[in-house]
Amino acid sequence: MPSGQNDPNAQKLFDLIKDLRICMMTTAEPDHSLHSRPMYSMAPDENGRLWFFTKLQSPKVVEISKDRQVNLAYSDPDSQHYVSISGVAEVVREKATIDEKWSEGLRAWFPDGKDDPSIALIRVKPIRGEYWDSPSSTFVQLYGSVKAALTGQPATEIGEQRKVSLR
Repeated sequence: MPSGQNDPNAQKLFDLIKDLRICMMTTAEPDHSLHSRPMYSMAPDENGRLWFFTKLQSPKVVEISKDRQVNLAYSDPDSQHYVSISGVAEVVREKATIDEKWSEGLRAWFPDGKDDPSIALIRVKPIRGEYWDSPSSTFVQLYGSVKAALTGQPATEIGEQRKVSLR
């Protein structure tokens, strides 16, 4: 489990996102409206922090400089796994960290590679999260729907949902 995570559900939350590569990052624009965009996500590091490459000229860098609160939304519909993480973001420009986190697959977004002077990282320190983990079995989902239709009662929670402190 990432160090510093005391909540017993933290490991499950990180397990649910460790292999997911795309999430939606939400930041607050200067007028306080919310702005979400897809981001390439790396697996959580040993401290549970999440990292994203970006260009310094991107609107999210300006938004984070004014309000560091962000939300990350991960989704794996095939497995019925959903995770929301709120945290504090900061822009990191350390060349050694950029070199460490770089992979050649990122060249699609950064054609000049890791030496591009406009490249930066966004590091998110998670504060709290929530996950929904439902069985992906079509049979189990169908059973819940049929039971609800026959009884007239809403389908009961078939999966697991937990709020997680990540401080």
